[in-house]
Amino acid sequence: MRRNPLGRVVLTVTAVAISLAFLVPVLWLLASTFRTATETFASSSPLSWDVLWPKDFTLVNLESAVDSGFLTALGNSLLVAAVTVVVGLGISAAAAFALAVIPFRGRSVVFTIVVLSFLVPFEAIAIPLSRSFSEWGLTNTLIALILPGLGNGLAVFTLRQFFLGIPHSLSEAAHLDGANWFRIFWSVYLPLTRPALIGAGLILFLFQWQAYLWPILVTSNASLDLAPVAIAKSFGAFSTDYGRVFAETAILAVIPAVVLLALQRYFVTSVASTGSKE
Repeated sequence: MRRNPLGRVVLTVTAVAISLAFLVPVLWLLASTFRTATETFASSSPLSWDVLWPKDFTLVNLESAVDSGFLTALGNSLLVAAVTVVVGLGISAAAAFALAVIPFRGRSVVFTIVVLSFLVPFEAIAIPLSRSFSEWGLTNTLIALILPGLGNGLAVFTLRQFFLGIPHSLSEAAHLDGANWFRIFWSVYLPLTRPALIGAGLILFLFQWQAYLWPILVTSNASLDLAPVAIAKSFGAFSTDYGRVFAETAILAVIPAVVLLALQRYFVTSVASTGSKE
């Protein structure tokens, strides 16, 4: 590539074109947030640059979203996601440490089950799981919204792969100094795994942030609606305020986008740094 500037230019132009192709729907959504629904659909045919830029900026859609109680649902999503990340990271890190460092009989079998758990779509077990929650009396509670996200097999897998890359000699040295397993986990392994913890936290966060089917199954109280459910309820049987829908969808999309952009280098590092560090 260094010897062929033309090839580098072609690849750069291609990468930019592909990026813009993915970015256009996002720009259309953001533009539709600040214009009326009538203008949005009028500018969609024929296609023009007006699709990506509103002629008359307005905050009516955002005001309608606030008046509809969307901020309450957004707050529920933030609360559920935050608790899931904090508690889920503790559970996932402890499980990953045990599977990577602590020798015990049947460890490979347990790890196989963990891998299978995130290969099976959650939708496949959501209905029978919701029946169990109903029998336990957990429906219409925040606990019901949080619990399924705490044990995430992909987060455990990511952390375990990172733990395997930490030299085993560190734990052996700590053992010689009299440290127990918890002390080794807390003082030796966790300080070395910040990128992996952030990557696993993003996995837990996104799982809960985009949850739609599960909240519908376990909650019927409008005060416990999460943001995706609140957006779905914005569609009426005979009429829909599409401007409000665009505004709510944009808010829901911007928050994880900002989080991912701010922490993307840690997420990439958590995926790439799985080799041995001996």
